[in-house]
Amino acid sequence: MMVLITYDVNTETAAGKKRLAKMAKKCTNYGQRVQNSVFECVIDPALFKQVQEQLEKIMDKDHDSLRFYFLGDDWKTRVYHVGAKKSMDLEGTLIL
Repeated sequence: MMVLITYDVNTETAAGKKRLAKMAKKCTNYGQRVQNSVFECVIDPALFKQVQEQLEKIMDKDHDSLRFYFLGDDWKTRVYHVGAKKSMDLEGTLIL
């Protein structure tokens, strides 16, 4: 299933800047960055639960925001992109 992960971290403090970096790093382990704080992740429900728990441990619930949008398995018909930064095939072969 495709899950869109978005977050907004308060970076007014050094701790906030550190949380922001940790959130981004954690999200790159699960999907592709498509905007500064937006990631497209093709994951199964068990992996979703794992990333959700990890991100909630990083964030400060009094100052930060975390959102998950579930686009399901038929996500390719629900994503329309225009402009720079082409996306890669999230279900294709990954070559490092």
